[in-house]
Amino acid sequence: MADGPVAEVLLQRLEAADGGLGSAELAAELGVEHQTVVGAVKSLQALGEIIEAELRSTKRWELTAEGEEIAREGSHEARVFRSVPPEGLPQSELMVDSVEDEVQRRLQLVQGGQAEKLGEKERSELRKRKLLTEVTLKTYWVSKGSAFSTSISKQETELSPEMISSGSWQDRPFKPYNFSAHGVLPDSGHLHPLLKVRTQFRQIFLEMGFTEMPTDNYIESSFWNFDALFQPQQHPARDQHDTFFLRDPAQAQQLPMDYVHRVKRTHSQGGYGSQGYKYNWKLDEARKNLLRTHTTSASARALYRLAQKKPFTAAKYFSIDRVFRNETLDATHLAEFHQIEGVVADHGLTLGHLMGVLREFFTKLGITQLRFKPTYNPYTEPSMEVFSYHQGLKKWVEVGNSGIFRPEMLLPMGLPENVSVIAWGLSLERPTMIKYGINNIRELVGHKVNLQMVYDSPLCRLDAERGPPSTQEAA
Repeated sequence: MADGPVAEVLLQRLEAADGGLGSAELAAELGVEHQTVVGAVKSLQALGEIIEAELRSTKRWELTAEGEEIAREGSHEARVFRSVPPEGLPQSELMVDSVEDEVQRRLQLVQGGQAEKLGEKERSELRKRKLLTEVTLKTYWVSKGSAFSTSISKQETELSPEMISSGSWQDRPFKPYNFSAHGVLPDSGHLHPLLKVRTQFRQIFLEMGFTEMPTDNYIESSFWNFDALFQPQQHPARDQHDTFFLRDPAQAQQLPMDYVHRVKRTHSQGGYGSQGYKYNWKLDEARKNLLRTHTTSASARALYRLAQKKPFTAAKYFSIDRVFRNETLDATHLAEFHQIEGVVADHGLTLGHLMGVLREFFTKLGITQLRFKPTYNPYTEPSMEVFSYHQGLKKWVEVGNSGIFRPEMLLPMGLPENVSVIAWGLSLERPTMIKYGINNIRELVGHKVNLQMVYDSPLCRLDAERGPPSTQEAA
């Protein structure tokens, strides 16, 4: 515009106006969109009491797109009449000598701002034909405010350290803070990667017919966490450097004492074909409360409940929940993490069954190249570490641990002698499992991710440095 921004022009016209002016009339006078004037009004309102603006609503009639065409070209009926060829038509085909395009005349009245000259019935007929529509126009009646001025001074929106140190803030106008304003909503949100992986693991277990075990007791007794799993009381895992023990309450009071005595006898004297550990088993040691170091304590509880049901029925359990270790935090260790565990109890289960279930489980994760390596676990025999070939590292890495629970653990519970229990576990946080558990980690977090950073992470390197398994690959 030649005479400056709309806001400045509005103030100049308002200074010369007697009482006020309308935003619609000003827009027409300046030849700009009405919304441009409305924006200028709102900008001036934000500066304080420079102007006063009263919102007004008026109704007016406007032509539709088809109505504008008819006002310009004539009605459909008139255009048909004018399309009669110069040589004419037989009277039998056209009985009209001339026509007056009344529809076009009425629409041109509306177009010229004279809609009031049409009767209500005439406007109604045009509206039914979708040639005319009634719209509500919201305009502002603008008048001078108590602090009216034709000069616009920009209000400050931030208080800077320089303003405070120099004291200039005292002479500067600040924009009032709008406590009712809404913040900008984020475009979208994303679930945490571990929650996505956890959901995928849980769905796989459910598809395989497993039942989820209750794992809501983070505080566990040493009995369920260690003794019930046939771990001796002098085992290094019970040291305070490896386990978080509780001071208050320091001991668990409610234990199944019949089962406790059978566990005590198995540890100290042997039984069920085992010579035991031959030491003085102490109940006070078993009562010590701790933050559970693995969810296998929940598996022990579930198997004990299963043993009390007569007759025995096969069962498949799983759990995914938090465990705690008294670790020094570094690039490869956390004080808490999530353990994934699967347990199957049935008659006559063997190592072959375990390997078959593991193949099905990991195949559903997209892990097809598996190898198994013998290892030692305190409460499983035989035991196997599970390895998979890592395409990113071009090496074999450990992805889980597994085994068959020892009779010294199962028989004191009351399970039948010919019942075996196969089990396996892995960590949810391990980067290799995040990589394998999600087909596309970029889709997981919703933005670009450098997968090489995942491959090069300390935990991935730690697994890779173990080297390939030294035993035969499973058939």
